[in-house]
Amino acid sequence: MTQLATFAGGCFWCTEAVFARVRGVVSVTPGYTGGTIDKPRYEQVVSGTTGHVEAVRIEFDPSIVTYEILVKIFFGTHDPTTRNRQGNDIGTQYRSAIFFHNQEQRMIAEKVLAGLEQTHVFEKQIITEILPASDFFEAEKYHRDYYQKNPENPYCQAVINPKITKLRKTFANFLHSP
Repeated sequence: MTQLATFAGGCFWCTEAVFARVRGVVSVTPGYTGGTIDKPRYEQVVSGTTGHVEAVRIEFDPSIVTYEILVKIFFGTHDPTTRNRQGNDIGTQYRSAIFFHNQEQRMIAEKVLAGLEQTHVFEKQIITEILPASDFFEAEKYHRDYYQKNPENPYCQAVINPKITKLRKTFANFLHSP
């Protein structure tokens, strides 16, 4: 039986590209969550006025990849220390957040975050929010598989490729075979 995980780590193109490579991930859907309006559109979300964050909803098989590993991959492939930004993507819609689907996920996310803080993996304090999952609205179709469809796009080259490189270096044992 599969489970859901929802992460916001900046631009959802990046987060989708990372988790699509993880063995045991059945699907990754870019979308919007955590805001105040029903069925937001991209133009509304990027305005920063809806309270939504660009996020991905992941369906995964816990017999192949655990939620804890997904949380570690999440923290290991974006900067969880910058408030409302990832690189040049600035605004509340790019904040770092984990949206838990049950209390077990909340406890795992808190445990992983505490471990990272205790071992000072990051020079600055982690500001990632850990919040209950709320309504998730799928992004427009042109956002799906963006990196896979547009690998030569300058944004993909400059921003997503380094995340994929870091993923391959740090989490190789959890990835699909090349």
